[in-house]
Amino acid sequence: MASSEYPIATLDSSLIPKLPASSPTLFEAKKAKNLSFEEIAKKLGREEVAVAALFYGQAKASPEDIKNLSELLSIPVEKLESQLSGWPDRGRIIDMPPKDPLVYRLYEVVQNYGYAYKAILNEKFGDGIMSAITFSTKVEKEKDEKGEWAVITLRGKWLPYNRF
Repeated sequence: MASSEYPIATLDSSLIPKLPASSPTLFEAKKAKNLSFEEIAKKLGREEVAVAALFYGQAKASPEDIKNLSELLSIPVEKLESQLSGWPDRGRIIDMPPKDPLVYRLYEVVQNYGYAYKAILNEKFGDGIMSAITFSTKVEKEKDEKGEWAVITLRGKWLPYNRF
């Protein structure tokens, strides 16, 4: 059962036309069980963002993920195998610029600070890019006297450009 003081995330029905068949299946079962992504992530042994990406069809499920999701969400394993057997379709559901205010703010962070991040990363690592493939991320919550803070960590392998 969800342990947060806030309701669990459910699927915005306006996104369904852009999502794979697995998304409504997974979200309906998540809602029926009242499970947070944090609780599902613990069962799968993965990070919350990776699990949410599975639900949106933006990450590849392993056979172990499918088995654990089947057990946890009471979805027949055969159904999940058929719905989660394809390749992820990353980036398709987001219009540019994003319309959702929270997603737009993340986009805005890159708009406002992208070149600052780039300059600092180049100073620290040289000419290259941070991988979004060999990558991990997590979301944490901090509280202090000024309120609640969202802390998003992005961790990508540095890939230096090759001279050719």
